[in-house]
Amino acid sequence: MKACESCGERVKIGINHNKRSVLSRAVGLVFIYLPILTLPFVITSAYLTYYSLRMVGGDNVKKWSDFIPHRNSYRYHLENQIIMKPAFWWSLSQSKLFWVLNCSWYCPYSVALFEWHTYLVKVVENWWCPFGHDRKQHYTDGAIDQSFWHIFPAEREKLNPEDRNNPIFTQDPNENLDNY
Repeated sequence: MKACESCGERVKIGINHNKRSVLSRAVGLVFIYLPILTLPFVITSAYLTYYSLRMVGGDNVKKWSDFIPHRNSYRYHLENQIIMKPAFWWSLSQSKLFWVLNCSWYCPYSVALFEWHTYLVKVVENWWCPFGHDRKQHYTDGAIDQSFWHIFPAEREKLNPEDRNNPIFTQDPNENLDNY
């Protein structure tokens, strides 16, 4: 199997896990679940951003559900969920329900939520701020047809040529936008 091209700067965790104390790993596990407390705020923020984009004219804006993996793509379900050999008698790693809830609900929905929110913020950035910087190439998944600055011909002309013709926020820089 060929190594992925973007894996050159992998996070090293597996090599270090068993070197950590049980207490350190237990506290780390608690820290994994504390962000659940922030989910209502993140969900609210994402939906406010989504509806803001819709209200200023956004069409074809992706929804949270577009980032959630399809249920039929999950390898394990309650019936066939693998579990770990328990390290001690009350270990959650021996519960099928624990793994199903983690792997079928918490992780995919959380990852999808943060990916969706990131995507929305990139769309907002491309709409209101079509100005180049050294990380702008990472905003391509939030590409739009025209930025706020591009829909007004007089303002479009003020833009740096690289910003005026950047495909991330300029589908067609010569498009006639007379209705504005």
